Amino acid sequence: MSMLENFKYKIWIPSLLVGGFITACSLEIEETDSIFTKGESSVFNGVENVAGSLNTIYNNISGQAGDQANLYALTEVSTDELVVPTRGTDWGDNGVWRTVHAHTWGPTHPFLLTVWNDKNNGVLRATEVIDPLSSASALQIAEAKFARAYNMWIIMDFFGVAPFRDPKDGPEVIPTVMTRSEAYNMIVQDLTDAIANLPASNPTAANKTRPVKAAARFLLAKVKINAAVYNGTYGANDLQDVINLVDAIEAEGYSLESDYFGVFRGPSFTNTDVIWNVAAGVGNRMWNGLHYNQSHTGNGGGGWNGFTTLAEFYDKFEGPPTSNSIGSGQEERRGYTHTLATTNADNQGFGYGFQVGQMYGYRDGAAVALTDRVGNPLVFTKELPGLVGNNERTGIRLLKYSPANGAFTEGVVMARFADAYLMRAEAKLRLGNNAGALSDVNALRSMRSNTPPLASINEATMLDERARELYTEGWRRNDMIRFGAFKNAWQFKTAGDGHTDLFPIPASALLSNPNLIQNPGY
Repeated sequence: MSMLENFKYKIWIPSLLVGGFITACSLEIEETDSIFTKGESSVFNGVENVAGSLNTIYNNISGQAGDQANLYALTEVSTDELVVPTRGTDWGDNGVWRTVHAHTWGPTHPFLLTVWNDKNNGVLRATEVIDPLSSASALQIAEAKFARAYNMWIIMDFFGVAPFRDPKDGPEVIPTVMTRSEAYNMIVQDLTDAIANLPASNPTAANKTRPVKAAARFLLAKVKINAAVYNGTYGANDLQDVINLVDAIEAEGYSLESDYFGVFRGPSFTNTDVIWNVAAGVGNRMWNGLHYNQSHTGNGGGGWNGFTTLAEFYDKFEGPPTSNSIGSGQEERRGYTHTLATTNADNQGFGYGFQVGQMYGYRDGAAVALTDRVGNPLVFTKELPGLVGNNERTGIRLLKYSPANGAFTEGVVMARFADAYLMRAEAKLRLGNNAGALSDVNALRSMRSNTPPLASINEATMLDERARELYTEGWRRNDMIRFGAFKNAWQFKTAGDGHTDLFPIPASALLSNPNLIQNPGY
């Protein structure tokens, strides 16, 4: 059993050193707990229940992916894609949402500490399974190496370093700190090892919550397409490796799907686009932006009226500039809002994609135009007055996962072939094969209705195409950094010097591990 399992939360302890970080928690340690191990070591003698530990590791990944704060907020609200404006006193929360969007965060921001702790915990748990003392099978080690690579990659990508603790080290041993390049090499090796022993892929499988070869290849391609960010320059084979990895994913039967929003209709993802998903509920992806009066038979309380997108992000999509009603000729990925004529008991007024203009619902057997809480027409506006001072109606809302499929469905998509496909096109572009990159991007666009081909392609148009295809899927920050755009100005954020490409290392982590050094600019 893991040395971190079976903690009983009762008494207050000011700090606990775990995997290179400090957390404040209360716990009661009993002699039955695994920290009191039997054998040669008093610290760690292997994980007794490897299958149970792997379940915990992947359940934690799922829970973290389904959260609207922490990991999701740092990857999306930190960009031009999402903003959480304060409406009266709603969503004020001592400024935690506003500082993420404006890049004015500091080393005490709670989202940063949560991600640091969560992902370092995941690295340590996976390392325990991988340790020879645990006697895990080849498949279990492969799953653990995939999980360790995924968790370590987020730490390295966010903070520029990666603490590492051997499970056999006692609490008095200060964890080492790997540089970005060292962490990169370990992640690449873990994923290479995982590919060899993970199961062959089944693109139409109903259950894609555990990694297969394609998932490891996807993550390895994701790491290598960012190699210049992590190592200062691309290695001789990095970009060709991306192309080869995506070719291998395609050879296993993954392909682009034509029904864009259908790709995200869980909880089973038998379509050939989804490579990896987690079982987390998608309620946070839907109700965090919808208005309080946008109720559903499965959610009579309505939405939470927080998350919105920016006008400039909406304008990246083809279609009428001020209307996104169903059938208005906009490109498929921009989605649509329903009208009175198209609202019925099946969709209950909920559309897909960008929700702007008058909102509609279905009440007592009839379609109705909705109002806000004081009776104004519920018209979501394209413009926002600021990060504060908003009313209930300002801002376009986003629904990649829609209540039209159910009030609280499950299944968050973590990796898609369309993303891999665009990574391959980007690798071709960076290798100077503009014609090949343009052909690939236009092949994807041809799968999306009302989406005309591009006449040319460069880095700016490639970044925009990734934004249109992958919005709210957790990649926008990563993409903007790779293309040098994360430091740019956008609505409610001023241009920066680039130091926010890395988040600050949490203050409590610095206190617990003297091997850590704060990132520049903080």
